[in-house]
Amino acid sequence: MTDLTSNDLPRERRRSITWEYRFYFTVIFMITLPWALVSWAFGLARPDSEDARLGLFGRAKRRADIITPMIFSA
Repeated sequence: MTDLTSNDLPRERRRSITWEYRFYFTVIFMITLPWALVSWAFGLARPDSEDARLGLFGRAKRRADIITPMIFSA
């Protein structure tokens, strides 16, 4: 039987960002820069879009933020 009177819940371990994650993030960020430049240039035609507010580096960072965790979860 489980003791429900205790408030001690198991805590999740916080993962620190390792040098390997930062390395892959940097490589992916550098790879996505040319594509971010192209999409940013096309986005200048529609300045009211959400992507236009991100800018060149914001787009590349967003893509690297999406791709890098996919590599580490595999």
